Amino acid sequence: MFYLTIWMIVGILSFWLFKKSAGTMSFLKPNILSIVFYYSLFISSFIGSLLIALDIDRHYMINLLGDDRFRYIGFYTICFVMVMMPLSMFFVTKLLGFKPEDEFNAYLKKPVRVDADKMTYLIYVGLTGLGVLSIAYTVYYLKAIPLVELLLGSNNLAELRIEASHNFGGSTLIRNIFGLGLTPILSMITFIYGYKTKKLKWWILFLVTFPCSVFIQVYDLAKGPIFFYTLMFILLLLYLNIIKLTWTRVAVLGALAVSLIVVMYVFIQGVGLEQFTAYNKGPVGRLILTQIAGYYMHLELFSDKLPLLLGKSMPSSIIGLYDIDQIRSAKLAMEVYFPERVEAGTAGVLNTLFAGEAFANFGYIGLLLGTVYVGVYIQLIYIVFLRLQKNPLFISLFIYFTVNIPRVVVGGFTDFLLNTLWIAIVIVLLSPFAFVRLLEMVRSRWGKRTIV
Repeated sequence: MFYLTIWMIVGILSFWLFKKSAGTMSFLKPNILSIVFYYSLFISSFIGSLLIALDIDRHYMINLLGDDRFRYIGFYTICFVMVMMPLSMFFVTKLLGFKPEDEFNAYLKKPVRVDADKMTYLIYVGLTGLGVLSIAYTVYYLKAIPLVELLLGSNNLAELRIEASHNFGGSTLIRNIFGLGLTPILSMITFIYGYKTKKLKWWILFLVTFPCSVFIQVYDLAKGPIFFYTLMFILLLLYLNIIKLTWTRVAVLGALAVSLIVVMYVFIQGVGLEQFTAYNKGPVGRLILTQIAGYYMHLELFSDKLPLLLGKSMPSSIIGLYDIDQIRSAKLAMEVYFPERVEAGTAGVLNTLFAGEAFANFGYIGLLLGTVYVGVYIQLIYIVFLRLQKNPLFISLFIYFTVNIPRVVVGGFTDFLLNTLWIAIVIVLLSPFAFVRLLEMVRSRWGKRTIV
């Protein structure tokens, strides 16, 4: 009862702070903060922390802990994250005079500004070409395509998935930036132009980018990406005022999602239907326990077994300047707790709540400061995009970050310090327009000098 009481108080307080910072927590008006709360924190972290503290989780990963005190340390530190993150957001809201409810509703109603000139179209034709070529490049460097092997009845799908995602033979920068990152954003941009201009040429670009985007989400049989890509389009339709969510529509979408999850688990992983009713196995167990279990392993590993990394898992572009090799805590945790999987080649990494990697580097000070930093970071992104011009490019980037930042919250801390993928995507999308604008300015000034 003691832990349940604390859990309920913290949950209510966290929800209130998130609502004050987001403007709305309604399922009918999803935004970056509400998705962080419901998906990244409440479902993926907070529910599991209570089960673990009450010692009723019965989860194979938690059973690997050598000391039960980390059950309770984990619970209290997760409660801290649940409060401190939205409190940091609330502080930024007050500091910048941000009125979340008014500004979010105004953004939804704001008309979309579309500049569909010839140069804009040519730029997106070029970017679409880069996206398509990067996907072809990805396929070329795969030893086998897991999706195709599934259709052919292969029985070593687990190894193929690891091989495709972690042992890619080509440049991961090309695959990640232009394939996984750029192409889905282009599919949203071209959809907006097609919908607003009613011109066939934009719909043709959409019909190129959309199937490419779907393929790159599912080619390695990862279950999460296609759901997040679908969420992107739901948000796109919502922000363009094409649809309005109702509780009936939310229920239908939820039922379809659950059905698809069942199909994917049964046919890809061979999971029996009985596991779908268990809270500590199958998709439910993966959501509420497996995701956060890695956090507890981080706490024990870097408290009792290994020294703190002291920044060694920071982005390689930073620590490489000091000739320090990058060591990701999630990979190290997998090697320590699941050496047999690493040996068999079926191990990924133990990604978990960002606070785990923050702790692995700088202990409890890192956990505290990291939580404040992530809260401020997310709130600034939210405010900036709500106040930017509502055009196809900025809408699509806003939606991309709205969906992907919650994923990074349960993926690691260092991606919030310097995310080269996000920076590269923004540069690739903005630089052509900046270059064209610069040329126009040069021509304008040169023309004035000629006249004189």
